[in-house]
Amino acid sequence: MAALICGSLAFDTIMTFEGQFAEQILPQQLHILNVSFLVPSLRRDFGGCAGNIAYSLRLLGGDPRPMAMLGSDGADYMARLAQLGIDTGLIGQVDDTYTAQAMIMTDRDNNQITAFHPGAMMQAHRNRVAAHADLRVGIIAPDGRDAMLQHAAQMAEAGIPFVFDPGQGLPMFQGEELRRFIEQASWVAVNDYEGKMLCERTGWTLAEISHKVRGLVVTLGAEGCEVWERGERVVVPPVEPAQVVDPTGCGDAWRGALLFGLERGWPLVRCAALGNRMGALKIAQRGPQNYVLDFDPA
Repeated sequence: MAALICGSLAFDTIMTFEGQFAEQILPQQLHILNVSFLVPSLRRDFGGCAGNIAYSLRLLGGDPRPMAMLGSDGADYMARLAQLGIDTGLIGQVDDTYTAQAMIMTDRDNNQITAFHPGAMMQAHRNRVAAHADLRVGIIAPDGRDAMLQHAAQMAEAGIPFVFDPGQGLPMFQGEELRRFIEQASWVAVNDYEGKMLCERTGWTLAEISHKVRGLVVTLGAEGCEVWERGERVVVPPVEPAQVVDPTGCGDAWRGALLFGLERGWPLVRCAALGNRMGALKIAQRGPQNYVLDFDPA
């Protein structure tokens, strides 16, 4: 069975600042901020939420079906996905714009500053979700605003149970829209900060949200994650990484594991435990799609 992954495909330019951002930014001078960071390390990676989630799910042995939009410079990304054995049949291309680009700078404490150019992602709503017999589960990951709204409605109409994962796209939506996403979804996945914003904008507590879906997961980084089901909270402990190198893409690695478990009908706590293990595996490597599996997910 396959998982439909609606989200972005992007190129990530990742830079490492060897100091701390807090040492360079004067809080009392933010109104005239003019700061430069020396970044001796720079590289370009394949990224974007849909690509990163698909990579994680494919590593685990799943069948990801990313639905996304690439720009005129997207040929290399299409070739990479094909090389990984990931179905590219639902990926479109816009010829008059670039593929989405993320410029990510990380300091020595793993704080990040990101600039994002959406490019072709803003045309992702041109892709349309349709029912397929082999689609067992889906996810609405960060994407163009119209695409997230339309794809969620289309998944619900097609009867595809899906995870609502607003991520960095959450601020684009107001309370009524977020409540509608939750009502359409089967599961919700957010990090701690996003969870607080989601509650603030919807007016619902985490416990209340968990009554409206099959399950809610709040990832807590190095602290593991919380699984909420029918108002009850279970803390799933973290997995200690071999080393902490680069947090970029850890949340997406976690979500790939979530989909892997959901495809197989696992309990949500078991899915979350696998997610914690994948996040720990990813953080020990640079880039969102450069880690390899070193354990049996079954």
